[in-house]
Amino acid sequence: MSLRAVLGYVGLLVLAVLWLLPLGAWAGADFPHHMLRHMGLVAIVTPLLVVGFPQATRLFALSPLAGAAVEFVVVWGWHLPGLHGWADGGGAGLVLEQGSFAIAGLLVWAGALRADQPLAGAGGLLLTSMHMTLLGALIILAPRDLYAEICGRAPDLDAQQLGGLLMLGIGTPVYLVAGLVLVARALDDERGLA
Repeated sequence: MSLRAVLGYVGLLVLAVLWLLPLGAWAGADFPHHMLRHMGLVAIVTPLLVVGFPQATRLFALSPLAGAAVEFVVVWGWHLPGLHGWADGGGAGLVLEQGSFAIAGLLVWAGALRADQPLAGAGGLLLTSMHMTLLGALIILAPRDLYAEICGRAPDLDAQQLGGLLMLGIGTPVYLVAGLVLVARALDDERGLA
């Protein structure tokens, strides 16, 4: 089995862990669990699937900018209190939220990792990193729990801030490192042509 395939299967394993293990009990609150699942899906699972199964994920390889734009709309949309509350209730809302996160993540990573456009891919990852960092910072710095009332639970600003920190701590380094790898690849390609 190739290293690529192993990475794809690791992505599937991480996906199973995110959905099958009682992470909510370990996280101690709903919002950090939500953010761990969300960031695991878009920043860990989907890039591993794209690298591991390039043929199966090829149809998601649109332009890096289009992928970043779709992910922006999806991620910010699902973090509006009304949509977040619907997804927090489980059922169709949760399935639609997680499915759209997965598709958006696949669009970002499949577009960014296309071998023919490493600088465009780095740009798409930079844009994604910027909007994720901004959203994480807004969640951390909010003066009150944004989601407690709509989700029908007691306010827990500490849990919300932990969720924002998870968004920053997972997303920012993953997108930044991947973007730098793509820039290095582009520079190596240019040196090879010279």
